[in-house]
Amino acid sequence: MEENLKRLNKFIGETGFCSRREADKLIEDGRVTINGIVPEMGTKVSPHDEVRIDGKLIRDNKERLIYLAFNKPVGIECTTNLDVPENIVDYINYPKRIFPIGRLDKASEGLIFMTNDGDIVNKILRARNNHEKEYTVTVNQPITDRFIERMGNGVPILDTVTRKCKVEQISKYIFKIILTQGLNRQIRRMCEYLGYEVTALKRIRIINISLDLPVGRHRELTSEEIIELNKLIEPSSKTEEASLPKATGETKVRSQERKPKTQRESDLKREIPLRIRAERKEAPAQKKPAAESMKIVPLKRDVKPVEKPQEKAEERLEEQAKSTSRWKVDFIKKDDPDYKKRGEY
Repeated sequence: MEENLKRLNKFIGETGFCSRREADKLIEDGRVTINGIVPEMGTKVSPHDEVRIDGKLIRDNKERLIYLAFNKPVGIECTTNLDVPENIVDYINYPKRIFPIGRLDKASEGLIFMTNDGDIVNKILRARNNHEKEYTVTVNQPITDRFIERMGNGVPILDTVTRKCKVEQISKYIFKIILTQGLNRQIRRMCEYLGYEVTALKRIRIINISLDLPVGRHRELTSEEIIELNKLIEPSSKTEEASLPKATGETKVRSQERKPKTQRESDLKREIPLRIRAERKEAPAQKKPAAESMKIVPLKRDVKPVEKPQEKAEERLEEQAKSTSRWKVDFIKKDDPDYKKRGEY
């Protein structure tokens, strides 16, 4: 029972009535009731509870679930805000209250789902589910092999690099792309990064549902389509392991060859390393003294004394003074006979 409980703001948001933030404001203002009682923030509800906003029931538990495929025209806004001109709800004018699963840019056209089932929204939109969405794109200049390659290998946009995807050229200006993530204006931003401008963008497939409607028309999904869709978005197919290819016969044989044939071999594989570690602890290796293993020979370097600039200058001044004084003595005593006799001249 606990698993079926949801926070009230999430419950309201999944009905498409408003966003969770707006739901918090409604709860805070006391406009929401659960089974006739005004709840507190953070209250959880079950599918059997009766939730009303301003006295109006926002979901009838006995209400039939609706799943529509709609071919959205260019210029229609994917919003449930009825104050926005050309919003998708007013355009379809369905007798029951429904809301879009995801969105498609105003300048884009193509397939989009409309429903009153809030539980299916997160399963389809969650990026890690790797659900495929296929588009045809027209650009403003001729497509090159380099462009196709770079689009398929990932393009840096919005502080990330897009996932690798399938890209195929259809004509000179048109290509097909299959995405498994839904970044904001992803295809337009990818093309813009590579120097191209998107002139037309059309979504032609979501998971297992392909577009088969004229522009502006909608239809209900068939029971077969809904069953297959639910299988593809089951929790078991959300994990990365489920998306990995199954091992082939050759892979299985190789993996079996690597396994030990008997339990005894398996035990030995575990025992040998343990035995080696135990022996090392009991008898640690004796290290030779460093003096015996190698002789350390000090390096001989011819180190010249560093002459300080101040001392060198003083020596030059002393030599200059001696030379000057000697010259003065020689000049004064050059005619003195006694000075000549001493041989100092």
